[in-house]
Amino acid sequence: MVAGLATVLLLAGSTLFAEGGAVDAREVVRRSVDLDQSNWQRMKDYTWIAQRTDRLLDSSGQVKSQKIEKWETVVVYGEQHRRMLERNGQPLPAQDQSKEQEKLDQAVAKRTNETPQQRMRRETDLEKEREKDREFMREVPDLFDFKLLGDEKIDGHDVWVISATPRPGARPKSGDAKPLLKVQAKVWIDKAEYQWVRLEAETTATISFGLFIARLSPGAKLVFEQTRVNDEVWLPKRELVQGAARLGLLKKLVGEEETTWNNYRKFQVDSKVIATQ
Repeated sequence: MVAGLATVLLLAGSTLFAEGGAVDAREVVRRSVDLDQSNWQRMKDYTWIAQRTDRLLDSSGQVKSQKIEKWETVVVYGEQHRRMLERNGQPLPAQDQSKEQEKLDQAVAKRTNETPQQRMRRETDLEKEREKDREFMREVPDLFDFKLLGDEKIDGHDVWVISATPRPGARPKSGDAKPLLKVQAKVWIDKAEYQWVRLEAETTATISFGLFIARLSPGAKLVFEQTRVNDEVWLPKRELVQGAARLGLLKKLVGEEETTWNNYRKFQVDSKVIATQ
């Protein structure tokens, strides 16, 4: 669900100017999605550190409780592997650290011993799965009306500010795209590279998802930010989801989930991954 909202706005294109020389917001979005797809593919060349904080809030918006997890993600022959580093600000006990390292070492050894044919077949299947996961993105230009709101500067980048509202009568082809019609959003797109720097989205109706019917209430908000890495690719920086949700028959929960990504670096599968201090 979060990933769907985070990628709610972007798809493929060409001409960026409408008649009269005005910027065509739809074509800016189309081009930005082409590049977003490229970023997504190149992310598999990197390892990174991420931290997620889950907060439950009371009726006045104060934090009742929170849980923090910090982990490292490495990509081993195209597959992501997560190695937990900390919980609630404390490093894992030595025994648990050893277990996490052992799991990663086993994954590396397993993939290293693959035959060329096995690797090619597995990587082909992975690419098909990834493509299917993001297939709904191609529908976005037909599902939303885009409007250029103006120009701003974020982190030194000149950006276009573009709003997106569901197009009346739009009919999604895939089930994954249907919840997008219950979202309105605003996106900040870098003028020089046509990369999206920031996304803000809000649900306008209840969104149901998952096998046991979890529901996200109207008014839930998402903020998603990206950063430029190694002067070659744009990757996630921060995501914040706030709102009320109901899981199955449980009572309504109000909270927020914040995830940050940092320390991106190229990863070599023959490198020994050690704990980050």
